[in-house]
Formats: sequence, C-alpha cells, structure tokens
Amino acid sequence: MLKKLFGFDPAKTTVRTEMLAGITTFLTMSYILAVNPSMFSQLEGMSAGAVFTATALAAVVGSLTMALWAKLPFGLAPGMGLNAFFVFTVCMGMGYSWQFALTAVFIEGLIFIILTLTNLREAIVNAIPASLKNAIGAGIGLFIAFIGLQNAGIIANNDATLVSLGEITGGSPLLGLIGLVITGVLVVKDVRGGLLIGILLTTLIGIPMGITNYQGLVSAPHSLSDIFCKFEWDHIFTLDMVVVVFTFLFIDMFDTIGTLVGVCTKANMLNPDGTIPRVKQAFMADAIATTVGACLGTSTTTTYVESASGVAQGGRTGLTAFVVACCFAISLFFSPIFLAIPSAATAPVLVIVGLFMLGPIKNIKLDDYAESIPAFITIVMMPLAYSISDGILLGMISYVVLNVLCGNFKRITPAMYVLAILFILKYIFI
Repeated sequence: MLKKLFGFDPAKTTVRTEMLAGITTFLTMSYILAVNPSMFSQLEGMSAGAVFTATALAAVVGSLTMALWAKLPFGLAPGMGLNAFFVFTVCMGMGYSWQFALTAVFIEGLIFIILTLTNLREAIVNAIPASLKNAIGAGIGLFIAFIGLQNAGIIANNDATLVSLGEITGGSPLLGLIGLVITGVLVVKDVRGGLLIGILLTTLIGIPMGITNYQGLVSAPHSLSDIFCKFEWDHIFTLDMVVVVFTFLFIDMFDTIGTLVGVCTKANMLNPDGTIPRVKQAFMADAIATTVGACLGTSTTTTYVESASGVAQGGRTGLTAFVVACCFAISLFFSPIFLAIPSAATAPVLVIVGLFMLGPIKNIKLDDYAESIPAFITIVMMPLAYSISDGILLGMISYVVLNVLCGNFKRITPAMYVLAILFILKYIFI
C-alpha cells in the first residue's frame, strides 16, 4: 500500500526514516505559519487568524498532492519572497487591493497548470546544463544557511556593510549558536534523527532563556469567511495585472525548478539521464496548490527549499511529504505549540543542511572556466541577491553569453538561447 500510494521502497528507506524526515521538514518550514499571518494582517480585511488557517490548508493541499501524485519528499507552503511581493509591492507599493493580488495569484496558478500540461516547465528544467544543475544545489545550500543565520539574528542588518555579525553573546543569536553546537555534535556522532533532536533540544533550552514562548496548547481553527475566494475581476485586462501575474509566475517557476534540481541532485535522486523523476507531477502539485491557495486566501504556494532538511534526514519518497501535510493539518488545532518553536531553534538545521547541499560542487569541472564561471555566478548570486530564481537566471545568461563569445556553440542548445533571451528581457522590462 505504501509503495502504491507514496512510491515507498523498503529496500531504500524505512517508515521511521520517512516520518522523521517529514517532521524535520515541517519544523524547518513551519515558520511560515507565524510569518504569513504577521505580514498579511498589515492589510485591512485580512485577519491574522484567517491567514493562519489559509496558510496551513494551502500547505496541506500542496504537500498531500506532492505525496500522492509526484511521490517525492518535498513540502509545499506559501512561499517567502512571494508573500512579500504580494503585500509590500502589489498592495502597499502599487496601491491595489489584496483581492486584486489574490486574483493575480489565482490566474498564475491556472497558467501554471496549462504550462505543466504542455510540458514547457519540464523542457526548461531539462535545458539547464549539468554544471548549472550542480551549482544550483550548492547555491541553495548557501542561501538557506544564510536564511538560518538571519532568522537567529547571528547575521544582522548593517547599513554600512549590508550585513554583519549580530549580538551573539545573548538572546536569539546565542541560542542559535548553542543549537548549532548541539546539532553539529549529533550529526558528527551520526545520531538517527539528529536534526529533529537538535531542534527540540534547542527549543527546550530557549525556555529558561525567555526565547521559547509557550502560550497554550490547543486553539480552534479560525474561519476563512473573510478571505475565501475574494477575487476582484475589474482589472484583469490591465498592464499592471499582466506584470503582477508574470512576476508571480516567474519567481515561482524558477524557485521550484531550483529547489527540485538542487535537492534531487544532492540526494542522488536524478534519473540516469540527469532529469528529475516525476518532475511533471511535481510541477502539477505546485500549480494546483497555488490555485487552491489563492481560493483559500493566501499568496503563491511553492515547493520549499527547507525540504532539503528532510532529505538530509533520509526522506526519499512521498511518505515524507505526507507526514509534512499531516503536521500542517495538526497545526490547525495546536498552533500555540508549533508557533512556540523559535527561529533560533530551526536555524542550526538550515545551516547544517546548507553544508550538506554543497556536495555537488565536486561534480563541477572547476578547471573548465566556460562551465565553472557561470556555475560560480549561480552559486554566489542566490544568497547575495536573496533569490534562487535570480541565481538561476544570471547563471544561465552568463553560460550562454560566455560560451557564445568563446565560440563554444556546441554546448548551447536552441532552448538555452531562447531562455537566455527571455531572461535578459525580463531584467530589462520587469
């Protein structure tokens, strides 16, 4: 039954491993349950409680679809960056209502479904050169490690140097460092479930430090009535709607591509020809979750790079994603417990998983500069631009331009030319 439902193979994994992996993935991405309500509640008419419910349900739908259809170990939820674009750019910056933004997300989801049915997204993935695929995994590793260090306050904003070391002698940064030491020791000792144990122990240590704030046990799910299917069709044929939809579409597409390629490469889950197994089904899960999420009242739902933490824990099948979906469903009723886990407790896992993700670098021919320079650009631009999609785009553009100027035309397929031109036009006009 498990093999039929989730692609479970007892020769390669165990139920216990998959469950631990699912719980670990959930804990590393559960911060969205706190971030989304806080962000969207700044918009009049979007209550924090309703957004919390919408966020959890969108994650359930996306992760469950990934588990049963794609049978891959990836969790989905409303994406970071995409939610900020929704609130701060479309609503606060452009002056549109949140109903307008939800309509744009809904349209984007429908377009995604069409693109997936036509295999266009799969063709884009297959057009990425092998060196860039390996670079994507490493770049994502640096990116999520950077996210973890920021979440704990170990790395802080600095107006003079952009970033600098935070106040690590106390508070959340200190707890994050303590957690990093604990989790590091567990990993070195090869303790089964070490990442999850590290999160739990760090959370407990945060209680006497006043960082882990326990605020109860059970909470009934909040109503969606204020935000459910609140679409606004007055502006769907305007240029602004086209720009907003395209931006949502572009960011979501390449964040998902980057996550799937990077994590699958690290986990040795790629097919012999370098393609991602059941990639079409994975894209469809993303597209369906985005469409349903818009109906529920939240921003674009996407595949989470934090899924790498579960894969690092041994997750390889849809059973991992199913456990993620179950955890998000449970969170609807026990939100005070899940929201009590501080970001400082999940930060060490993201940092260590970032290390795990660096492995594919050894597959890049560093002495072949026509391959290694674009790969390096891909790697460094993800954390520095704070965007998986920008790292991929700039890496692909540099790969095509560099090889064309050096006369290496055989390395470039027609699809790569088309993508490079589209990416350049994106930066010029969007």
